[in-house]
Amino acid sequence: MSETIYFPRHLILAGAMAAGVLLALAVHMLGARYGLDLGGLWQTESGAFMPAGSAIAWWLIATVGFASGYFIANIMHRAVSGEIPQRMRNFLVVVGVLMLAGIGQAISGPSPVPSASGVLAGLAALCLGALMAFCGANFALRMS
Repeated sequence: MSETIYFPRHLILAGAMAAGVLLALAVHMLGARYGLDLGGLWQTESGAFMPAGSAIAWWLIATVGFASGYFIANIMHRAVSGEIPQRMRNFLVVVGVLMLAGIGQAISGPSPVPSASGVLAGLAALCLGALMAFCGANFALRMS
């Protein structure tokens, strides 16, 4: 019987956070391409309600950050402890690379958002994605 390998939790947490942030930023860029603008919250027009696209974009980024942090931390923990076979690990790596390549292809081209507000929205998406990916990965590691 093989011996269980223990891996530092901080490395799993850091890897899951990095992947969660990347996926949250990818969702932000795809959302901006389809008209889900984060900057709708900062538009001050009297009597106007917050655009629904802005709220959807915030919730979508938060959900993707949390879910990807949780699932990636769970998968990394299981892979290190030997619960996932080598073929499945290789398959998950290939799927992850293909998914990121497809997202990169989809978001290439000029941005539909003006520069200054696009940078601010990107930084907000980065912070939100990092926070939610940390929460998801920390939750997954505490549960296991």
